[in-house]
Amino acid sequence: MSDPESACLVDGERRLDNADLEAAVAATAAHLSRLGVGVGDVVAVMLPNRAEIVTTMFAAWRLGAALTPVNPALTDAEVGYQLEDSGARVLVADERGARFGATSGVAHLPVEDVWMPPSDVTTPKHHKSSPDDFAFIVYTSGTTGRPKGCVLDHANVSAMVMSIVAHLELSEDDRSLLVLPLFHCNGLIVGVLSALAAGGSVVVAPRFDAPTFWELVERERPTYFSAVPTMYALIEAATTRAVDTSSLRFVVCGAAPMPADLIARFEQRFGVTLVEGYGLSECSVAATINPLHGSRKVGTVGTALPGVEVEIESVDGRRVGPGERGEVVIKGDIVMRGYLGRPEETAKVLKDGWLHTGDIGVLDEDGYLRLVDRVKDMIIRGGENIYPKEIEDVLYEHPAVLEAAVTGQPDDVLGEVPVAHVALRPGTSTTPEELRQHCLASLARYKVPRSVVLHDSLPKNSVGKLLKTALRD
Repeated sequence: MSDPESACLVDGERRLDNADLEAAVAATAAHLSRLGVGVGDVVAVMLPNRAEIVTTMFAAWRLGAALTPVNPALTDAEVGYQLEDSGARVLVADERGARFGATSGVAHLPVEDVWMPPSDVTTPKHHKSSPDDFAFIVYTSGTTGRPKGCVLDHANVSAMVMSIVAHLELSEDDRSLLVLPLFHCNGLIVGVLSALAAGGSVVVAPRFDAPTFWELVERERPTYFSAVPTMYALIEAATTRAVDTSSLRFVVCGAAPMPADLIARFEQRFGVTLVEGYGLSECSVAATINPLHGSRKVGTVGTALPGVEVEIESVDGRRVGPGERGEVVIKGDIVMRGYLGRPEETAKVLKDGWLHTGDIGVLDEDGYLRLVDRVKDMIIRGGENIYPKEIEDVLYEHPAVLEAAVTGQPDDVLGEVPVAHVALRPGTSTTPEELRQHCLASLARYKVPRSVVLHDSLPKNSVGKLLKTALRD
């Protein structure tokens, strides 16, 4: 930051400058050291978004330990599984954390104690991390079975941060508004580490609230934030007044493809550049982002970030050229070390240094990536391949549609048929048949949903991704 005494980390009324942050990290490290944390250990943190997650991360790294962030919305059984699978030694949490000590042997460090230096412990030695030391063990959502721990080392994290800082031109004048949860890579790396590495500052929003979102922006004056498509849709739908977005240089969308119509509406209404990106935990968060300057191709997720290679692979393992569909594969220092304790599953996705994503995409002649769908989401209707995203994009063009998800439904004759699940924008109305006719105007008949189901809202995971598994069930 240009002023070292200004706040580098803001959490409500708590505003920490560099000296305050250093003191908080040192106190937390002393507590962790007292509880036996050292080089190669794992520290778990289970909290809603708050500054203590950030200081615990830095404190763990100071001791040579890795951080595994735990979603506080998980059940006790799910939390217990992550603690055991990661081998966590200490859990930083509220009072709920105490119950895991007896069942899993994990020491509980109450969150209210972490910034109060223990009187009986000397300041622990600062461990100088090496590039191959574990930095994060981040757990996947577990939609295809038990969650897996993605191991990211410090080389992965450093490469990712440097790439984001360069691509988004971050500097000491930037301020990140953190609205995504800190138990995922996007919040930790894009929202926190990249801003701080550039010398900027971070504002932690305790939770995302669409009706009051612009009040927070107007008060804290961030220069960027990163969010998911559902958040942008809710913000746009909830805004009923003129808002001041003049502090924002750009905003970022990731986690799931964003409908082109929503991007256009958001940019036009709020006068801010929205760049869409693509990535996953297995590649430290991002592999592509649309550029801030020059051509931003709506409907794509941009070009490969600095130091990253992105290619398309056919089903028989060939690299294919521009315009051809295939699986998106990624290579670079951002690609994870592997899944913790799962060599066979690691080998399935990491082949000759390339990360196989399970996403179907197309690269154009300029290197812009367009996502077609997930391999597992493709619907095969009587031998015809149907990509749900294509139908969803058409549904989003209807003025009444807030959220849309298309899934396959078993059919005795055709094998599968598409079914659309839709939530409507507040104050609007339509019928399933009207939405089917809307699709029929833009899609081949075999792609039109067999039925449309209206919902008050669609199920989502902890970062706002629509849960198609729940809709299929």
